[in-house]
Amino acid sequence: KRMARTNNLTKAPPFAVESAIRMLGQNLRTARLRRNLTIEEVAEKIGTGPRAVADAEKGKPTTAIAVYTALLWSYDLLGTWSALADPAEDSEGLSLADSRERARRSKGKELDDDF
Repeated sequence: KRMARTNNLTKAPPFAVESAIRMLGQNLRTARLRRNLTIEEVAEKIGTGPRAVADAEKGKPTTAIAVYTALLWSYDLLGTWSALADPAEDSEGLSLADSRERARRSKGKELDDDF
């Protein structure tokens, strides 16, 4: 018998994660209100129920990423989404990849006496 696993990320996410999701929700709500749209109108446009839109606007971590993304799309704010986690902007990842590449190259340069 499999035991159900609890998802601690959605129950108690790290503070930075929770804050970012909450801010995204507030920003989405502001975008909707500025466009003078109701939750019901936006829900219909993105093909979901009003509850999902309201949950996203509250920044609930259990709301599907598709809902957040569709809301961005519906407000024509999806353009900046492609910049998220851009590998070209990942300075730590680039540095780690570069150091591993240097280590691989230095191993291959060892000299030996075989002719």
